[in-house]
Amino acid sequence: MLPLVPYAERHARLGAVLDRRAVFDDAIETSVRTILDDVRQRGDAALLDLTERFDGVRPDALKVPAARLDTALEALDPDLRRTLEQAAANVRRFHQAEMPASWSHDDGDDVTYGQRISPVERAGLYVPAGTAPLPSSVIMNAVPALVAGVDEIHVCSPPGPDGLPHPLILATARLLGMENVYAVGGAQAIGALAFGTESVPRVDVVVGPGNAYVATAKKLVVGQVGIDSVAGPSEVVVLADASADPTFAAADLLAQAEHDERASAVLVTPDRALAEAVQAEVDRLVATLPRADVLRASLPAYGAAIVTDTMEDALACVDELAPEHLVILSDVADPLWAQIRHAGAVFLGHQTPEPVGDYFAGPNHVLPTGGTARFASALGVGVFLRRQSVIRYSAARLGQSGEAIARFAEAEGLDAHALAVRVRRGG
Repeated sequence: MLPLVPYAERHARLGAVLDRRAVFDDAIETSVRTILDDVRQRGDAALLDLTERFDGVRPDALKVPAARLDTALEALDPDLRRTLEQAAANVRRFHQAEMPASWSHDDGDDVTYGQRISPVERAGLYVPAGTAPLPSSVIMNAVPALVAGVDEIHVCSPPGPDGLPHPLILATARLLGMENVYAVGGAQAIGALAFGTESVPRVDVVVGPGNAYVATAKKLVVGQVGIDSVAGPSEVVVLADASADPTFAAADLLAQAEHDERASAVLVTPDRALAEAVQAEVDRLVATLPRADVLRASLPAYGAAIVTDTMEDALACVDELAPEHLVILSDVADPLWAQIRHAGAVFLGHQTPEPVGDYFAGPNHVLPTGGTARFASALGVGVFLRRQSVIRYSAARLGQSGEAIARFAEAEGLDAHALAVRVRRGG
């Protein structure tokens, strides 16, 4: 089920994995453009019609009443509530540590320059419905916005048969202190957040995962709003040596492969015996899991056990993939990690399964996919912040450097730029 691939033959398999990023096709984009135009033109009426069409229900109101949020929180299992609270606290602590500070520099002659860091006013959070509720998505997307100091967070999530998002989504939003939740999903939700409607205000940044229609909508509204990323299917690379437990490696692969049929799970190792043992464990464990049908689709199509001749080749293979998640199963995990350039999040050592990052440890689980870890990063407070440059010049400093500035402007053929400097110098 997990194909064994020699290192010399890896390119076809790596190509299949990386090509999953091409989630956009002409038919989807055409459909999404139509949806976005409808939302832009008809507002709430379009949202209600589209929700009825795609979700089979017409909500009584798009905005979820505060009382329903309170009811969902009150009904939450106490043990689960404590777990969600601890997870949110861990994520908050992590993002507080990355919060940048405004700064100012005195350059003499009554000249100062600096940078002011300030949050966006409104953020939109999309939470998909799928086959199960995702309270972790609420936490991971909302907490960095809260830490950044965003004034308003507006959450969109598809309604169920009762016309409301899943109770666990409502409860988690309320647990985090959020009040603005809307029963709308799909590309139409992204349109509502990007353009605004009678019920859903226009936001400044839209974050959150979704299917190909949601991802395409986010791609198309860039420029109207900022976004976190256009995410593709989930992926993991497990880098392992002879010290790895085959059951641990197999379980780590399955933890990502069960997400959906396009998820990718790749073992990279210089130890053929380990690769074969992991293959056997994958086959054994798949038969015990409820999502076996998904695993039987994703693993043959986008999984692999790549056997290299050396650990150096294994490290190079990891960098080729630039994976969303990288699990290093080795007694010398730290030195191996030090040699890797490209990965969204790294999980070091035998006792660090990827789900600790999905749910609890604190670092964000919204990560670059499809090889984009070469240039992109995990979701953080920076998505919700703006950097505003500030300059104060004095007459003395302008007198010293003004002519150089004017000549620079004239070299670019911008004489009015030069004039704006010279009139202040009596020229």
